[in-house]
Amino acid sequence: MSSPGPAERRSYALDQLDEKGHVSVNALSSALDVSDVTIRKDLQFLEDQNLVIRTHGGAISADQFAYDVPFEKKAQRQKEEKQRIGKKAAGMVKNQDTVILDSGTTTLQVLRGLKDRDIEGVTVSTNSVHIALETTGTPEIDVLLLGGTVRSKSASVVGPYAEQMLRDHSFSKLFLAGDGIDIGHGLTTTDDQEAYLNRLMIESADQTIVVADSSKFGRRGLCRICEIEPIDVLITDAVPDDIDRRLTENNVRVVIA
Repeated sequence: MSSPGPAERRSYALDQLDEKGHVSVNALSSALDVSDVTIRKDLQFLEDQNLVIRTHGGAISADQFAYDVPFEKKAQRQKEEKQRIGKKAAGMVKNQDTVILDSGTTTLQVLRGLKDRDIEGVTVSTNSVHIALETTGTPEIDVLLLGGTVRSKSASVVGPYAEQMLRDHSFSKLFLAGDGIDIGHGLTTTDDQEAYLNRLMIESADQTIVVADSSKFGRRGLCRICEIEPIDVLITDAVPDDIDRRLTENNVRVVIA
């Protein structure tokens, strides 16, 4: 069987980007049975056509705007990366910590990482129905579920009741996902009520830890949660060198899972 031509390779890469949000040079070269050099040239060609943005070891879609996607569909994107990020993040939680987990699919993986650890006396507050349900049968974790209106797409709770509960409590750590990270624009999401609630979460926590896979870089949601400065730690699977440098300049500690 002959090797795929340039048009076929580039079409395959774009299809993978549409499905996963991010592609790696290694995965493409393996799937197409061509060299890493050939794939890098293909990605450079696609970047020159403004179809992708190259990252360290791969590429993300050049469509910089994130859209509101149902939770179940989001959960299938970058699944392995999110699992690694969640496990790494869970390792930062100590006995007796009080933490907030927002309603993202990556923060669900943080909760699963916590369940796998031998840990005691942890209190988890969340606006995620999915996360609250996952804590059932885990007596080591106390759950404070924020109250209010449930958004159908994300199964997240928003509104004044949730906001007031955050104002009335203090937490040691916040694990925050978001839908896009842009150095100039900050951390964003697709819903204004979620964004406002996330800002209150930041105010309520001593430390803000963003958990985001590399497909989020260079993307923007409709609503800004915060600029880069309030972020203390970013846990991700990979980060482009130029973004890594800018994060360091803003005193954000980058942890690679």
